[in-house]
Amino acid sequence: MRDNDEEIREIKKEIIESRGLIIKTSNLVNSLSADIKVIAKKQESYERRFFFNSGVAYILVAGLSFAGLKLASDARISEVETQKAALEAQLEDLKNDMAEESRRAEARARAELEAGRYYELIRAGKRDLVVEGYEEINKLDLSRAERAAFRDTVDRFRAELAQAAYHAGIASLRAGRFHDAVGKFEESLALKDEAPYVPELKYQMAEALRRMGRHSEAMVFARAVIDQNDDRELHDDAYFLLALAAEEGGDLETARDALRILNRRFPRSPFIREARQKLRDLRLR
Repeated sequence: MRDNDEEIREIKKEIIESRGLIIKTSNLVNSLSADIKVIAKKQESYERRFFFNSGVAYILVAGLSFAGLKLASDARISEVETQKAALEAQLEDLKNDMAEESRRAEARARAELEAGRYYELIRAGKRDLVVEGYEEINKLDLSRAERAAFRDTVDRFRAELAQAAYHAGIASLRAGRFHDAVGKFEESLALKDEAPYVPELKYQMAEALRRMGRHSEAMVFARAVIDQNDDRELHDDAYFLLALAAEEGGDLETARDALRILNRRFPRSPFIREARQKLRDLRLR
């Protein structure tokens, strides 16, 4: 009987221990379940964050890629536009060069034609037409050799025409055609105002003007002869002519001054006797 009671107590003790173990196990299971739920919630939150971050990262990557492509595209477009502008400018320059070359070719062809005609005038010895047409022919697109040849020829023709006009003026002056003489002298000076005979020409011009009664103009040319040093032998002639023109024009003071200078500087002049007599006469007036 005692053994049975002892066995029963042992069984109760084991039952109590088993129940305690079951309770502990239940508590552990509940705790583990709670931990699993927390972990599940954390995992779910992590997955949501991961999905969100992945989306944001995808959007950022896509945005950056698009921005990079846009910048690269803009840079390429800008480069292409720059190249296009440069090519268009180059094309425009080529067009201008072609137009300029065409214009030059036309100008040169025209110049050759006009130069040929001009040369025919030179060969024909038409000096007046050659001199008259020189300004126009010189504006054309001539070669350096053509321009030099025409210039030298025109200079020679000008000199020849000027000298011919000068001699014609002298002939007219001697014939008493003073108006014609002045015209020829003016023509000669217009053609060439620098030549060894120009002082003599101006002296004769002054004489012709004095004979025409244009005393003030005659005095201008007489002074021009006095002021030059190319032909000093004409100085006494010019002083005497200045005195005559001034006297006839009513400028007695200028006439006296010219005669005084002539008397003082040129005592051996062929006009000295007449000049002294005229000076005495002018002092009395």
